[in-house]
Amino acid sequence: MKKEARQHAFALRKPAHAAYRAAASQALCDHLAGTAGRVIAGYLPIRTEADPLPAMEALCTANRIAVPIVIGPGMPLVFREWKPGCRLEEGAFGVMVPTGGEELIPDLVIAPLVAFDRELFRLGYGGGFYDRTLERLRRRGKVEALGFAYSAQYLEKLPLEATDQRLDGVLTEKGVFPRAP
Repeated sequence: MKKEARQHAFALRKPAHAAYRAAASQALCDHLAGTAGRVIAGYLPIRTEADPLPAMEALCTANRIAVPIVIGPGMPLVFREWKPGCRLEEGAFGVMVPTGGEELIPDLVIAPLVAFDRELFRLGYGGGFYDRTLERLRRRGKVEALGFAYSAQYLEKLPLEATDQRLDGVLTEKGVFPRAP
């Protein structure tokens, strides 16, 4: 069931990416403008993911920015510090990651996704990395999980598992998508 939902969402995301990439990036910049003193986990986008790089670059002087690193199957992500122009190498799944940089624990996670629903659950690529990571971070203390996507990626209801973690919000080119009452 998740496989079918994922295929459908990828088909929705591709044209949205072509049409709204800049608008989504600007919406994230606007939403996080003025944020200071935080450890923010962004990501280096692949394929047709919404692009957080403009916001990460704008935020890096007043915050510490990190990106996720896949350690291995079944493991939570770790986050390594990222700065504009830092040296990168290819990591798991072809994702670029910093070659150096301190491991950081974020208090804000900007999470890519394939789809999201009205309850603010996310559908990812199927590895469970963000679910395990958010569960671990939430056990340690307060962390905000902000999904970053295109409004076209909204699906009324996603197939869920007991391990799926709810997001605190989803930001799209149209602004913050609120959780259903």
